[in-house]
Amino acid sequence: MAYDKFNILTSSAVPLPIENVDTDQIIPARFLKATKREGFGDNLFRDWRYNGDDTPKADFVLNNPTYSGKILVGGKNFGSGSSREHAAWAVYDYGFRAVVSSFFADIFKGNCLNIGVLPVQISPEFLSNIFKAIEADPNTELEINLPNQTITLLSTGEQESFAINGYKKNNLINGFDDIDYLQDMKEEIKAFADKLPY
Repeated sequence: MAYDKFNILTSSAVPLPIENVDTDQIIPARFLKATKREGFGDNLFRDWRYNGDDTPKADFVLNNPTYSGKILVGGKNFGSGSSREHAAWAVYDYGFRAVVSSFFADIFKGNCLNIGVLPVQISPEFLSNIFKAIEADPNTELEINLPNQTITLLSTGEQESFAINGYKKNNLINGFDDIDYLQDMKEEIKAFADKLPY
């Protein structure tokens, strides 16, 4: 299933300065019954977002209209816990195209890269500066440049580079998942297969 192509993303950001956010907090286990990637955004951070009677919790950031954007800025060790890929699906389905943190759990990071969410790992110092900038001005914008592998805090010009696997970078730029990548190469695969001796 193809997803949106990722090139340069300029957006305001939603701050979630909480460390050790695990996948059960991102999408609780009771919402894992579906196998399609749709509808999970409604339950992103469900137990932090809603009361038991399904009324929104006013103090949770996703319920605060002051903050918006396609970038989620999280605390250290984002996406720890179980390996459920539904956590990445929920982030994408809600509308986020990038998550910024000073450290990601490996499986969550891989799941994000597989479905079109760019995990951007930066230094703790830069992360702290981003949180401060958003607190001072909720309209603060970040620019995430995937081809150049840089993230820039536009209000100050502060910038850092981030690492990404070359194969995953190519897939994100083209909007490919692993199947799309192979489909895109089918003529090359066929040509190679035709040369094999039988």
